[in-house]
Amino acid sequence: MKWAKPTFFMESDSVRRQIKEIVRTLVEPVVTYSGMELVDVEYGPGPSGWVLRLIIDRPDGVTVDDCAEIGHLVGDILDGKDPVPGRYSLEVSSPGINRPLKKRGDFERFADHKVLIKTREPIDGRRHFKGILQGIRGDLVLVSSGEVIFSIPFEKIAKARLDII
Repeated sequence: MKWAKPTFFMESDSVRRQIKEIVRTLVEPVVTYSGMELVDVEYGPGPSGWVLRLIIDRPDGVTVDDCAEIGHLVGDILDGKDPVPGRYSLEVSSPGINRPLKKRGDFERFADHKVLIKTREPIDGRRHFKGILQGIRGDLVLVSSGEVIFSIPFEKIAKARLDII
């Protein structure tokens, strides 16, 4: 007997990237109009099926009520436009204390904070950088660790987040 792969694992990375970009385009204006920032859109398999997660923030933080409001507003849009194939769960959450850094502006806004950065490929023989964010200059993210300042090309960053705890 031949086993078929569940559709759960069938989404390719490029299809998932497309879905995330379409969703971002649809929901970002609503989130912005509500006085918040769309930090990230995640789409992938979860414990009970596909999960579409919207991460929102504002300077003074977001509440559970903010997440519920955005979930209701964007849920209606997503139901109407139907950019995500099949069934999925919609989650709206805050970025948490170790907030991801995604946009160039994040690297300026959070200068002088501890960060953890992982690159797509080695830079000076390493892919993991931990230190104090010095900001972004042109296309380079600057991170100091002790006496050393690392210059990390923005386009080579795979993941970056605050390193509070």
